[in-house]
Amino acid sequence: MSTTVMDPPALVAPPATPRASGTAQAVADDPYKNKYLIAIAVTLAAVLELVDTSIVNVAIPHMMGTLGATLDEIAWVSTSYIIANVIVIPMSSWLSAFFGRQRYLTGSILIFVVASFFCGAATSLWGLVFWRVLQGLGGGALLSTAQTTLFEAFPPHERGIGQAIFGVGVMVGPTIGPTLGGFIVDAYAWPWIFYINVPLGLIAALMVWTYVKDAAHQVRAQTVDVLGIVLLAVAVGSLQWMLERGERYDWFESRFVTVLAITSLVAAILLVWRELTIDEPVIDFHVLKSRQLAPGVLFGSFLGVALFGSVFVLPVFLQSLHGYSAQQTGMVILPGAIASAITMAIMGRFGSKIDARLLVTFGSFMFLLSMWQMSRITLDAGQHDMFWPLIIRGVGLGCIFVPLTGASVAGIPMHKLGQATGMFNLMRQLGGSLGIATMATLLSRLTRTEKAVLTEHAGIYDPATLERVNGLTHGLIARGIDPYNAKQQALMLLDRQIGAQASVMAFSRIYLISGLLLVAALPLLLIWKTGRAVPLKADAH
Repeated sequence: MSTTVMDPPALVAPPATPRASGTAQAVADDPYKNKYLIAIAVTLAAVLELVDTSIVNVAIPHMMGTLGATLDEIAWVSTSYIIANVIVIPMSSWLSAFFGRQRYLTGSILIFVVASFFCGAATSLWGLVFWRVLQGLGGGALLSTAQTTLFEAFPPHERGIGQAIFGVGVMVGPTIGPTLGGFIVDAYAWPWIFYINVPLGLIAALMVWTYVKDAAHQVRAQTVDVLGIVLLAVAVGSLQWMLERGERYDWFESRFVTVLAITSLVAAILLVWRELTIDEPVIDFHVLKSRQLAPGVLFGSFLGVALFGSVFVLPVFLQSLHGYSAQQTGMVILPGAIASAITMAIMGRFGSKIDARLLVTFGSFMFLLSMWQMSRITLDAGQHDMFWPLIIRGVGLGCIFVPLTGASVAGIPMHKLGQATGMFNLMRQLGGSLGIATMATLLSRLTRTEKAVLTEHAGIYDPATLERVNGLTHGLIARGIDPYNAKQQALMLLDRQIGAQASVMAFSRIYLISGLLLVAALPLLLIWKTGRAVPLKADAH
């Protein structure tokens, strides 16, 4: 249960006076006057946050050399940021109401900017990890709060446009991260992947402070749910840590991973019980009683698994098997991201006229078609072979994001919108982490399985195998290598070729699993009362 608390004077707009200036009167007459400036500001902040989840990946070898860290240690640069991020996301609505949206969003961007500067200036591994934690805490506010702000910045009939602008950032941000990181590392040095946030972040902070205002409907809690915050940090932090480290420690074969799983489960149960039984919870789970939001959030988690899982394996496929650099990989992925952005722009403009269930179903099958086409790509494939599958994937995702978001929050009271978008973003983020962890594990195990099967058929008495080994041996001898070493190297080359073919087969299955998983979640949309992005309840007043 929760009690109603009156808005403090600081969050209530004073009544207009007859002597208001012309500018003030114009804003009063048109509360949506600065909607596009607000959209640019909060989307820029969200893009910076999302880019930093992936931009460090291409710089890891350079960081290891500079900071003298092992691969296991340097992984904390990514893990610490993501853990801090997912802890803050579900709290962002409560924090926004507690501090006021304008102060909270501006302050979060400034924390992100300051932490980015000190990440670049770090001279030790654990110094860098410390600042990455602060960067993640600042960045966690930039997703849910930005999305809620955009819902209110646009009039009801244009909310799809605002969500399309935000969706472009959500889809494009993770895509350009590795490309931008590769360019910066090659042209300058790894600290500049963090320094680049400083000027862009300051621009975003200035625009937010200038144009974003506190929501008149938000109510500040009179108490701080300390126990709820602690339970949230333990539950979500342990789960994210488990997902980040599970593959490395062979999952539940490790006692450490098992302890993390049990800790997360117990803390989550206590968190739900706590938040449902106090008057001023830090997370309002009551919003999940909505027949629109609950299935939408669950479908969003499936979308996170499929999207991030496929986004994770594609660069690995291109770089490990085709020898692409980070920049080349980015150029392969970029057309699909542009297709997604264009589709979302169309959905934002016209998508509200079509039932979201039809659009999401169409987008999901487009995604499946793309994954099926990707599963047929071989070692001999070039960039042109991936162009249309990735375009189709981009169109499919563009048809999903805006309609799914709009229909999921249909009918949610305006004062609970922040909690709803926070839940939506949290589950998509956790779904993404689960997708990456699951696909990484499946990729490793499927590769081993396929290699074992191929090796079994490539025995020393198999005529085709003998012919292949002899051909490789003669080729090496022709290059001046003695017969004995030529034979050994030929066998090693054959083993690598078998391994590469096994990897291709494993990637093929991963793509199909990603596509089928999203389509399998479509029955959740039958729970919806409506597929229309109807106005939020507060709009009726």
